[in-house]
Amino acid sequence: MNILLIGSGGREHALAWAISKSKHTDSLFIAPGNAGMQECGKIVSLDIEDHAAIAEFCAEENVQFVVIGPEQPLVDGLSDVLRECGLKVFGPSQAAAQLEGSKYFTHQLCDEMNVPAAKYAKFDALAPALEYLNTQEAPIVIKADGLAAGKGVTVAETMEQADAAVRDCFDGAFGEAGASVVIEECMIGEEASLFALSDGKNVVLLPSAQDHKRAFDGDTGPNTGGMGAYSPAPVMTNEMIERARKEIIEPSIKGLADRGTPFTGVLFAGLMITAEGPKLIEYNVRFGDPECQVLMLRLQSDIVELLSACADGTLGEEQPEFDDGVALTVVMAANGYPGAYEKGTQIKGLNTIDDGNVKVFHAGTKLEGDKLVAVGGRVLNVTAKGATVQEARDRAYAAIDKIDWPEGFCRKDIAWRAIERG
Repeated sequence: MNILLIGSGGREHALAWAISKSKHTDSLFIAPGNAGMQECGKIVSLDIEDHAAIAEFCAEENVQFVVIGPEQPLVDGLSDVLRECGLKVFGPSQAAAQLEGSKYFTHQLCDEMNVPAAKYAKFDALAPALEYLNTQEAPIVIKADGLAAGKGVTVAETMEQADAAVRDCFDGAFGEAGASVVIEECMIGEEASLFALSDGKNVVLLPSAQDHKRAFDGDTGPNTGGMGAYSPAPVMTNEMIERARKEIIEPSIKGLADRGTPFTGVLFAGLMITAEGPKLIEYNVRFGDPECQVLMLRLQSDIVELLSACADGTLGEEQPEFDDGVALTVVMAANGYPGAYEKGTQIKGLNTIDDGNVKVFHAGTKLEGDKLVAVGGRVLNVTAKGATVQEARDRAYAAIDKIDWPEGFCRKDIAWRAIERG
């Protein structure tokens, strides 16, 4: 098949790398891509917000299959436009993508299907939100209802922080995403990520992973899009995975199908493992970033066969295989991230990394002549595999030591929970 991959981040580089190795891939086009993805296929300059232009490109280049990486095009309805043109698409419809597009939508589905999740209240105006807040205690979670590029969530340790977070939302800090606010109880436990492929009816679980959201070591600092991840997550025992499947994933897929909006694609469940068992924190309707990077490094099956089965409704026939070891990724970000950061700084030393167990996925990079420069907040994902989490981590940090980029930083404690467990 001729395949078009939509996206430009580290997640999409990992997907492009896996897709390029498939026996089913004739040509791989990537839009808009980044500097690292040129090794995987042809970078094309397409505005991913221009759905008609994407459809026209697919017709001109005889593209048969489109894989949509990021959430925004899915929430905006790109998959629907392309399907109407007769294309096969990996990614949910606009209606099903509301699982990520609206926190309140997800809570309503959880209520309907008895999926365990945080207690919550939703508000469309400041005054009633603050009035409700006065009846609660910290810690408490404030969420902009819509898409806010991973920055619309505040875990408030004090009621003053909660008050400020609610005001920020209604004052327009997150644009339309903050027009409604969801206030949730702060669940206590350990976070983990679980991914499930679905063709609208069947569910195939992928391995668990654990992300690191805070910017700095010791899980301190502001929330980010993710500063590192590893797979599998020890907290996700076989029993916990099975409970998450039966109590969270499968009822959600059934609920959407019953509504007439079946979910096809990958469902990313952010879970809190509490004393009572797994509870849903949130859903995303695409692969996690940076969790996708560790999953693709462990994947031994043909990724195109899996993604195609989701689109074709034949997922029940698939049993993906993964490496038994551990994969770990460390995000290198520009100094200042997730706040203001400098763009255009040069990165050197990637060509000195010669460990076959290490793969560097690019996120926010571009080439200026023969210079590789940083153009994003999260810039590189240094990803390694090993027989143990310690071995994978040692390989990743050894590779980072070879990268010459003084304007960047990374956390030095990725996978600390797993290592602490021994």
